[in-house]
Amino acid sequence: MADPHHASDDYVRGSQEISEQNQTFTAFMGLTKWGSLSLAVLLLFLTLWFQPGGSFFGAAIPAFVLLVAGYFFLKSGKKH
Repeated sequence: MADPHHASDDYVRGSQEISEQNQTFTAFMGLTKWGSLSLAVLLLFLTLWFQPGGSFFGAAIPAFVLLVAGYFFLKSGKKH
């Protein structure tokens, strides 16, 4: 026979430890954010470098500007 259901076994909202889920979510969001920036910089760099008449330095400068601007837009503020 199955054990009878007790009211004390019910899930109570907010009673579970979520620190590991929070750390996983924070890590995933960080990887997504910075990975997207790095892919955008790489795509811009390669597109400008390999276009007809493109040059290495002509591609490196806009890619660096995007990298710096993206860093300042994506960095998180101070945590309280």
